[in-house]
Amino acid sequence: MKLPWSGLRVLDLTNVLAGPYCSMVLADMGAEVVKLENADTGDTSRQFEPKVNGESYCFAVLNRNKQSIALNLKDPAGLKIALQLAAQSDIVMENFRPGVVQRMGLDYERIRLDNPGVIYASMSGFGQTGPYGQKGGFDIIAQGMSGIMMMTGEPGGRPAKVGIAMNDIASGVTALSGILGALIGKLRFGEGQYLETSLLEAGLAWTPWEFGAYFGSGEIPTATGTRHRRSAPYQAYRTQDGYVTVGAGTQKMWVAFCEKVIARPDWLQRADYLTQALRVHNVDALERDIESVTTQQMTSHWVARLDAVGIPGGPVFGYEQALKDPHVLARQMVHDMDHPIIGPMKTLGLPIKSSGALGSIRQPAPWLGQHSKAVLQQLGYSAEDMAALFAKGTVFDQYPDKARPLA
Repeated sequence: MKLPWSGLRVLDLTNVLAGPYCSMVLADMGAEVVKLENADTGDTSRQFEPKVNGESYCFAVLNRNKQSIALNLKDPAGLKIALQLAAQSDIVMENFRPGVVQRMGLDYERIRLDNPGVIYASMSGFGQTGPYGQKGGFDIIAQGMSGIMMMTGEPGGRPAKVGIAMNDIASGVTALSGILGALIGKLRFGEGQYLETSLLEAGLAWTPWEFGAYFGSGEIPTATGTRHRRSAPYQAYRTQDGYVTVGAGTQKMWVAFCEKVIARPDWLQRADYLTQALRVHNVDALERDIESVTTQQMTSHWVARLDAVGIPGGPVFGYEQALKDPHVLARQMVHDMDHPIIGPMKTLGLPIKSSGALGSIRQPAPWLGQHSKAVLQQLGYSAEDMAALFAKGTVFDQYPDKARPLA
């Protein structure tokens, strides 16, 4: 299978979520990703519960298609190995607090001495410069400081975090787009480059409607529950047994909704619902009116009525329902694979489907240091040298007696 990143090498120094998500996508697209972990405990997320046979299931979902080498970078011999890997890599990625890679001796300026064409990507909480450049940052900190927590949740409620680690994933996706752009630039112009993004900036970049409203009219986005700020009806409405989402924001859909879904054509003549802007302005009354009808039937009834007239709508699932939904399963978003320690397991499927080879799930996440010996062999280390490095603790393999398949 000729995947687009086949033959390209990535040295992944990242940890937990933002960076590992980015490198997972690159690995899915065929890149040879060597995940460099510390020889003591490895990636922090290896400690996350639940664990099966001592291996973190969460780590295993996020780190498929990668190799793992575990090094003690405080040992000069460990740093030497890391620099050798960097010298042979097309991409180097890190998501430490600014200044850490400089102290480690693995910063862009050091690596480009041996690899001037390298593309080097940094992810951090707040960026490499600015008043908060040295400040540590996690997803929740960035969600709070980007204003996202104040616009999430129910009106009048406490600030609410988005249910997933949104800023972490946003940072990983943003870094990914930068890496892909830098690679295209290198292919065209022959030069590598340094790029960086942050949890704060990546999250802010996902707020174009709110940004436009603020600078266009001074509007401060506040929590609106499931409502849209510019469209109505566009939210989740209570039903007899749960909630149904409705996206009937256009005038044409509003007419069809009133006439063919909830059988209230008289609402089309109501002065407070005549236009989209009026429906948004009177959204509290609109919610009460719609729910006075939707609570009389089950969710499945309303989904069928919406589907019949082409109005986007659906049930509000719990996560367990989403993962068992026949459409999600038909789209192969739950993928079965075998892990050398965990055994049979499930991982997230590929969200992009394509006519040609674009991505694939080829191997499970590695145990800590699973490929340490193989990577050293590729670098030209002799059996005697490797034995000495393992004995000294410079290099580590958690399960040295198990088979270690290469990518």
